[in-house]
Amino acid sequence: QVQLQESGGGLVQAGDSLRLSCAASGRTFGRNTMGWFRQAPGKEREFVAAAIWSTGSTDYGDSVKGRFTISRDNAKKMVYLQMNSLKPEDTAVYYCAASPYGSRWHDSSMYNSWGQGTQVTVSS
Repeated sequence: QVQLQESGGGLVQAGDSLRLSCAASGRTFGRNTMGWFRQAPGKEREFVAAAIWSTGSTDYGDSVKGRFTISRDNAKKMVYLQMNSLKPEDTAVYYCAASPYGSRWHDSSMYNSWGQGTQVTVSS
């Protein structure tokens, strides 16, 4: 397992950009699929993005495609989520997560490590 710590959340206006960071510790980071999820009040946790370790590819939820970009730096054990053209509906707590699997990365139950979350608020 890895330990995760997010940072970079805050209050921004619609159309602004924000970059979230996730610092990881643990020996297996390079062999983990890294994901970002978010949860808004009263809503279920939603898949945002994943960087799949087995293929080196990335995937995104439909609501963020074309606006958000996930990246990882295995040497630094860091994962980033660059969020552009933010909308009020992007307001949520954003979580970084790690999965030892290279499949079903949309499924939060496949992740066995989670950060504490960072709040992103987008005002209109």
